[in-house]
Amino acid sequence: MAAAIALSERGRGRGAPNPNVGCILVRDGHVVGRGWTQPGGRPHAEAMALAEAGDAARGATCYTSLEPCAHVSPRGPACSDALITAGVARVVAALGDPDPRTDGKGFTRLADAGIAVTRGVGEDAARRAMAGFLTRQRHGRPFVTLKLATSLDGCIALASGESRWITGARARAHGHVERTRHEAILVGRATHDADAPRLDVRLAGLEHRAPRRLLLTRAAAPTGWEAVRGPEAIGALAGVDHLLVEGGAQTAAAFLRAGLVDRLLLYRAPILLGGRPALGDLGLDRLDAAHGRWRLHDSRMLGSDRLEVYERA
Repeated sequence: MAAAIALSERGRGRGAPNPNVGCILVRDGHVVGRGWTQPGGRPHAEAMALAEAGDAARGATCYTSLEPCAHVSPRGPACSDALITAGVARVVAALGDPDPRTDGKGFTRLADAGIAVTRGVGEDAARRAMAGFLTRQRHGRPFVTLKLATSLDGCIALASGESRWITGARARAHGHVERTRHEAILVGRATHDADAPRLDVRLAGLEHRAPRRLLLTRAAAPTGWEAVRGPEAIGALAGVDHLLVEGGAQTAAAFLRAGLVDRLLLYRAPILLGGRPALGDLGLDRLDAAHGRWRLHDSRMLGSDRLEVYERA
C-alpha cells in the first residue's frame, strides 16, 4: 500500500477533478502491474495497472489508495467492473471514495462478485496524498498550501523590498517541485507589480508542469493570468484541487484570516533582515487564539535552509 500511495503522488496536480490514485497488482509475491491517475484524469490507476498486468491479473491482489469507482463514464468503464472482469482475487483499499456516484458501491460490487475486500490500510497516508480531491469533495474548494520563504526574524524582504534570494538553491528547487504538485499558483497584486513573478517551473524536464497563474485582485488580470476576487472565490476555480499561495504578506494573511490554509510550507534561511514581515494582520485579538491551530508534519534541512511543513490541526 505504501508503494501504491507513492505512485499516487505522480498524478497530484494533473488529474483534477479526478482523484490522484495509485494502484499495484501483486501475484505470487511479484508486482505484475502498476498504475496511477494519468494527466486529465484518465486512464484511472486501476485501468493502467490492469493493462500492464494482462492475464497475470487473474488471482492477483489489488492494492489501491482509493475505493475502485462504480460509475461508468463516457471516458471509460468503472474500475470495479474492470477488476471483476480481470479476475482479481482480493482488493485492499486505503480509503472509501466520498464521490456519491461510488461511496461504497465499488466495495459492494466487488464483494458481490466474490472478491475479498479489505479497507483502511494506510488510511492516513492516502488521505494526505489525496488531500486535494478530498477537500474538494468535503468543502467544495481546493486544498490550499501557503508557502513562505523567510529569514530567521520572519522577514520576506529587506526594508527596501529586495527579496531575491532569501533561500539557497536547494530550497528554491524544492519550491519548484512543489509547484509541479499544484494545478494553480496564486500571488497578490502587490507582489505581481513589484516582482513580476513568472511562477514557472525551472527544473530540467519539468518545465511543462508549470501551474496556472492566479492573481488576487478585483481588477482585470493581465494577459496570461486569471483574476481571483477574494480568498472565498477559490471554490469556483474549475479543475483546481491543489492551490499554492506564494505571496505576499497581505495575501497570505487574507487566506489565513479566512481559515482557508490547510498546509504551511516554511522555508527559513539562516539570515537576519530586520525588513518586511512575512504576514499582515491576522485579526487575532488574543494570544491564546493563536495556539493549537497547526501541527508539525515534517522538518528537514535543504542545504543551509530549514524546511518545516505544518498541517492544520
